This record gives sequence, C-alpha cells and structure tokens, in this order.
Amino acid sequence: MSSSSPLNLLLVEDDDGFRETAAAWLKRMGHHVEQAGNGQEALKILERAQFDVAIVDMNMPGISGLELLQQIGEKHYEIEVLILTGQATVENAVAAMKHGACDYLTKPFPLAELERRAQMAATNHRLKRENAHLLELLSRERRPVKIIGESAPMDEVFRLIERAAPTDKAVLIEGESGTGKELVARAIQERSLRAQKPFVTINCAALPETLVESELFGHEKGAFTGATARKNGLFEVADGGTLFVDEIGELPLALQPKLLRVLEDGSLRRVGSHQERRVNVRVIAATNRDLSKEVEASRFREDLYYRINVVSVRLPPLRERPGDIPLLLKNFVGSEWTIDPDAREKMEHYHWPGNVRQLINAVDRAMILADDKLITIDDLPREISDQPVTNRRTVAEIPVAPGDDLASLERNHIIAVLKRENGNKAKAARTLGIHRRKLYRLIERLKIDPDSLD
Repeated sequence: MSSSSPLNLLLVEDDDGFRETAAAWLKRMGHHVEQAGNGQEALKILERAQFDVAIVDMNMPGISGLELLQQIGEKHYEIEVLILTGQATVENAVAAMKHGACDYLTKPFPLAELERRAQMAATNHRLKRENAHLLELLSRERRPVKIIGESAPMDEVFRLIERAAPTDKAVLIEGESGTGKELVARAIQERSLRAQKPFVTINCAALPETLVESELFGHEKGAFTGATARKNGLFEVADGGTLFVDEIGELPLALQPKLLRVLEDGSLRRVGSHQERRVNVRVIAATNRDLSKEVEASRFREDLYYRINVVSVRLPPLRERPGDIPLLLKNFVGSEWTIDPDAREKMEHYHWPGNVRQLINAVDRAMILADDKLITIDDLPREISDQPVTNRRTVAEIPVAPGDDLASLERNHIIAVLKRENGNKAKAARTLGIHRRKLYRLIERLKIDPDSLD
C-alpha cells in the first residue's frame, strides 16, 4: 500500500494492456481508478464524476491527449492532468504544459514513478483549491464578536453550544431578528473539530430567489443570462468546514430537495452542469420563523426540517434577559465613556423589539451625538427617551409641587435660565453646564420657543 493519501484517478490510455496493468497496480496501492480507452470516453466520465488527477496518453486515435487537455480547460474541469507519451520531444512537452498539464512523463517508466508523479499532481490540485477557498473567504469573512450574557436563558444557550459543537451534527438556531444567531453559529464552529476550516455564511432573505441556487451550489459559464464565468457555490467554498444558512425559512421550496440531498450524502451539481460533486460540510441553520408551523402549512419540507433540526438552540429575545443589558452596555460603550443614570435607566427598561442589534444601533447613535463622552437621555433615539419609566428616580433637592413632573421642572428651569441670559443660548448653555448642541436638543424635545420668552 502507498504511504500517501488515496487518490481519485482517471486513466486515459488506448493501449488496453498497459492501461489495465497500470490501473490494477494503482488500485493495489489504495487509489480509486476509473479507465477510459479514448478521449471521447474520458469526457463522458468527466461529465458525471470528479477526480484529483487525469493520467492521459498524448497519442491516441480520435481526440488526442493534447486535444483532451484543451477541452478539459475549456470546460473548466477542476482536475490536474499528467501527460504520458512514448515520443519525448521538447515541442510536445511545451505544448502540453502550455495547455495546462501539470507534469510530463516519458514511456517507459516504473509504475512507482507514475504514482509518485500522480501524488505530486494531486498535492498541486489540493493547494489550488485551498488557495481559491482562502481568497473567497477573505472577501466574505467578518470579524467575530463575543457572546455576552450571564442570565439563566443565556446559560442554557452556552450549555447547548458546548454540547452541540463537537458532534458535527446539523444545528438549528431559532430566535427573533437581532438576537445574535450568527454569533452562536460561529461559537459552535470555533469549538468544533472544523475550527481551522472555512466558516461561510449565506442569508437566504437577502438574495433574490433566482440567485439563491447559484450562490449555494455554483454555476457553469452560460448556465443562465449573466453567467459569464464559472462560479463555485458556497458549499464548495465551505468544503471541509461549516456553512451557516441564515433565515433558512426563506429558502425557496423548489430548492429544498437539493439542500436535503447535500445534507444526506454530500452530493451536488452546479447550475448548468451534469457533473456530480461531493463536499463535506457541516450545516448550521438559523430562522426567525416557527419552522414547525411552516411544515404544517406546507411551506417547508418536513424531511428537511428534521434533517437540520438534530440539535435546536433557542436564542432568547433581549426583553427576556434584561439583567444582561448592563453587561452589553459596558461592552459596547467601553471604559472611556459614561452613561448618565437617567439614560441608563431608560435603556434598561426599554423592551428592545430589535433586540441586541437595536441596542448596538442606539449606542452607536448616542456616541455620535454625545458631548464630552457622556451619553444622556437627549442622545438616545426618541422611541427610547420618550418611554415612561414607572420607577423613575426623583430629585429630592428640587421641591415638587402637586401635579409637577420631572419634564415640567426641567422645562421650567431651562426657560428661567434663558430668560436670565436674555435668550442668549451660548450663555444659557454655559450656565446650565452643558454643550450648546445639547441645549438645542433640549429646546426641541421640551418644545420651548426661545423667541416667545418675555
């Protein structure tokens, strides 16, 4: 047996005796070998199967080895070609290498040398694929963000992540939009045996239905209008690693059987191709829909639902874990910023329909508007700052008349300062100890008309 990795080889040779002898020897060395007696037969085999290396005789009747090499290049078959010839000429070698051959072997030769050259070609093939994967990943990859939470619902999420990660089984992550489903998928991948392999994402809701199939499974040149070049699908890009299918509930019903087939045996075909390819990909899916109800309504295949739902992780909405909000705020704001107690109270009591994503957006907005690295109520979005807080703190130092509220006291105080400074907003802001832009926002929020002051 060979000490190297088993190879998937296509041996194309019109000399039946040599072909059968070489094939038998390579099989004994642990390799899978398919045989073709001529170039036309080889092309038919390449249409239905994928190989690491094609070992091709240069001189064959009909389609010659050089012509076969040219057609392999034109059809973009992902395979390395090792040329064999009994007529060793510089011209033949140059022509073969020019048309994409990776190596050139002159007959007669020891079969051990043939295997050694095939192994070298396969290594070259693998490196090309890995480089292509890395290039695509560099254009798609986003920086990971840690998961934050100490509440009981999040403890259950962390427990499921630790249990599911090393199993290599499909995982379904359920939760409302903005809860951090992709972060959970990344956490599972980072703790899995595929941690050093590609992590590729697709959002089914972000693509037109006509492009989802091409994005997932790839396409051949000319497969449809606009397909000007062959393209690897994300399953091929993720080969050996993890594919995160976000919003899988939006996957068109017509494509669901094709996804099911990949999950069952790893086989797929690019759009416009008859060649079957195999991939080894772990699928993690996510949805904000109730897929069990989608199955009942015949909008999602039952067999696919059970295939992706081997392990289920439910992400709680932010309103179900309010104790985590201070931790999230601390992480998003950083140590150099301060949040005014009233602004913090507003954020901790808000119901956050957009979940963590909305919280991040609100903090980003506040940090842009805030002065002196201090976030106040006036820096928050209106839907948060205007919400009533039942247990709002009172200001003991200010005497409160019956019927007064804090907003009225604040409004009356600003009006009094503006009157004292004769309507000069810059002086009024200095007296109040705030930035002028903040005073403008207070005047707008409290509906004060400086021009109408006596």
